[in-house]
Amino acid sequence: MRPVVVYGASGYTGRLICEYLRELNLPFIAAGRDKDRLREVLDRVPGIETADYEVAEVEHEVGALTELFRGASVVCNTVGPFITLGDPVAEAALAAGCHYLDTTGEQDWLLHAKEKWGRPYADAGLLISPGVAQMYTTGEIAANLCLEHPGMDTLDILVLWEGAPTIASTQTIFAILAADWFHLAENKYVQWDPTARFEVTVPGRHATSLALPWGGMCHPVWFADDPRVATCRAIGGVMNRDVMEAVAATTMMVQAEIKTLPAEQQGPALAAIAEQWQTGMPPRENPRLNTSVDSVYASGPLGRAHCVIHGNSNYKQTGLLQAWAAQSLVQQAPRRTGLASACQAFGHRELLGVLRTFGLVLEPVVTVAR
Repeated sequence: MRPVVVYGASGYTGRLICEYLRELNLPFIAAGRDKDRLREVLDRVPGIETADYEVAEVEHEVGALTELFRGASVVCNTVGPFITLGDPVAEAALAAGCHYLDTTGEQDWLLHAKEKWGRPYADAGLLISPGVAQMYTTGEIAANLCLEHPGMDTLDILVLWEGAPTIASTQTIFAILAADWFHLAENKYVQWDPTARFEVTVPGRHATSLALPWGGMCHPVWFADDPRVATCRAIGGVMNRDVMEAVAATTMMVQAEIKTLPAEQQGPALAAIAEQWQTGMPPRENPRLNTSVDSVYASGPLGRAHCVIHGNSNYKQTGLLQAWAAQSLVQQAPRRTGLASACQAFGHRELLGVLRTFGLVLEPVVTVAR
């Protein structure tokens, strides 16, 4: 039995996880609902002929997934929206005795997973770690670099990247519009105004960008259980202003026209809007064009620190983080079991080293007030 299952391997991110598993020489199963589609996608992965893998077709159902996962050590789940599709995968991974990783950007799924699956996974000595992805983990690394300096209790996080969302990311963007979003203020969750928007200064650029709460992001949930942090706000998006203006306008429309519908009608209505946005699979990332910036200001009564991590190819960062986390779990126990972030489970310095080794981020720029 191969130790890693990539569920949703025919998608953009799933394919990248498979690429990095090949580079790490880690055998895997590429799984999804359509075996022919899986083979077509995997055949285009560079160097796939040197990988130790198999393709498996499976129904999105607990019994079938449990049978597929049995004997593996780690499941990398890329099948979203997770708030509607995540529970069967988490349940099956637990039943099969597997650690669970996913790429979610849905704060409501993270809160749900924490409440429903955190204790059962901990009792089984397993890790469930949603949100192992560039848009959350790289910023979390920057936040933890700031927190290495004592005296901080507040995190102001900005995540921006250059590029186009994948089909799955687009579905997630619209799925989270039906949820409530939260930031952390003095150890309490405070609901965002979903129409909030921010003109932000982008490190390394003269022009400003538009940033949004982006569903609340994962960071406030991760740091809610960190005794060093009382307040955490995270905002972000893509650097293309036209795209962000369109997202902001759609958010306002959803608030006015869709969130007033009965709950059972909201999901189909949002899915219909997402379909209008989807233009197919985006092209493979170009590191010259697909850049990323993670910027974190940390502060406290007598402390100030700023960390910036410039990177490229945010989806490749996600693929690498998933693959390396899977390799780590195959080889050793995580630092925490139950629900934990990537940094809590594997260490922020270790994750930074992986991204640096593969040439996806620059050395962080950390400025500390003395």
